[in-house]
Amino acid sequence: MSVLEMNLSELLNKPKVTLAALRGTRRILLRRRDDEDLVLTTAARAEQEHEVMGAVGRLFVEMMRASQGRTLVLDVLPATFPWVRYLPTHDVREFSVELVEALQAAVELDNTAAVAQLITEWRHTAEVHADPELYAALTTDSGEDLGPVPKPGAAA
Repeated sequence: MSVLEMNLSELLNKPKVTLAALRGTRRILLRRRDDEDLVLTTAARAEQEHEVMGAVGRLFVEMMRASQGRTLVLDVLPATFPWVRYLPTHDVREFSVELVEALQAAVELDNTAAVAQLITEWRHTAEVHADPELYAALTTDSGEDLGPVPKPGAAA
């Protein structure tokens, strides 16, 4: 994917030059000093990407409805997400089902945030399984109650 990087100030100071550069690239990554970077693309390209992602999501969902498709998905998951090798077999199946459900919802909502979150959560689960010390620490019941957990951001 061709991406041209520039500072947001270039778009603000030279909008015609910056937008002309969009003709020769798929996107412009606009770097911002004190905030999240932005991506600039054409409406036609954004619509094409939306259509493709929707089609891929629907295709994946329909594949999972067929037993051969479920088997194929389980076979290719380690190539797609190498970290699933650290998950127990039943967790790999659960991940595949949750992934399909999240993709189906993402297509309907036109929002992929939940899919990205699901992948991140399962990757972290695989990280725990990959580290025997961490796994033992998180799964061993010491029998000791350490009291209430403070709310995030509250002083400990």
